[in-house]
Amino acid sequence: MTQDVWPLVHAERAALIEDLAGLGDEQWREESLCTGWTVHDVTAHLVDTALTTRTGFLLGLARARFDFDQQNAVGVARRRGDDPQETLRRLRRVATRRSTPPAPLDSRLVEEVVHGEDIRRPLGLKRRYPTGVVTRALLCQTRTSASFGGAKELVSRVRLTATDTKLEIGDGPGVTGPALSLLLAVSGRMVALDDLSGPGVEMLVTEL
Repeated sequence: MTQDVWPLVHAERAALIEDLAGLGDEQWREESLCTGWTVHDVTAHLVDTALTTRTGFLLGLARARFDFDQQNAVGVARRRGDDPQETLRRLRRVATRRSTPPAPLDSRLVEEVVHGEDIRRPLGLKRRYPTGVVTRALLCQTRTSASFGGAKELVSRVRLTATDTKLEIGDGPGVTGPALSLLLAVSGRMVALDDLSGPGVEMLVTEL
């Protein structure tokens, strides 16, 4: 089933909103794991992606001359409030939406989990994600091509093995670790490499 993803997405949004509600001004200005984006910026991006429709995504991409980074930058500027509390209010208003760009629905889980960690890890916040959520996000990410931000090509060269659930993906030198860290690593978050082991880690370092 695919539509059953939405309650999981909404639960992740609600959990992040709860974490964000307790932040001080300095924490909102903290650099996230997304290069060049603060915690406030990532929150604005999540507002934008929650509002994105299939048609809107394609039109926005065309206006950005098919530059994903430029499209994202425009979205952040559009949804970022004058202060963090306004951006947080905007996130609350869109938390139960079901709109999506033209991508597999499980990509919404990738968005929420990875960006949730982009915010939480620099702030020292921890969340115990449901195993099924992380597993679905990792499977989606490893079935998505690099041109769309995924790791399909990467897992043709390394084998990922989760230590906290029965999941093995790919072929090649092994990389072992928690499913969440595997997801972050194949999503380009270098910080997750410290949680991983195996002969394939060196390959990940050169790929990321």
